[in-house]
Amino acid sequence: MSSRLPGVLAEIAAAAGEDAALAIAAKFGGARVYIPPSPARDHWLSHLVGHKAALAIADRLTAGVGGVRIDLPTGAKGYAARGRAKVDRMIAENRSERDIVLATGYTGRGVRKRRARTRERDRRQPRLL
Repeated sequence: MSSRLPGVLAEIAAAAGEDAALAIAAKFGGARVYIPPSPARDHWLSHLVGHKAALAIADRLTAGVGGVRIDLPTGAKGYAARGRAKVDRMIAENRSERDIVLATGYTGRGVRKRRARTRERDRRQPRLL
């Protein structure tokens, strides 16, 4: 199982590979989806990851007994990661702390901390801690 992916995405990765799990998370992350015990070739899962991988995922998650509804996590590219990326991009654009706070929902303190992490540090000055 992949330790990098949360919950059911790790199960999907074990059945069909990490690329399949990430594709599913990118398309449906944060939503509840239905996985039938044997997806047809025209099922959304088969279209997204291929029929063979869809069958492997369904077998892993349903054990061939019956369909299951699952809540998919957002995966590696979740909400928090997108938020951090947006803050970092705005910092790189030299936007004001206030603009960043209003655009992203971050706190002013959070923006200051991100800015301090991204700022190029003077390499002549050693770190104290």
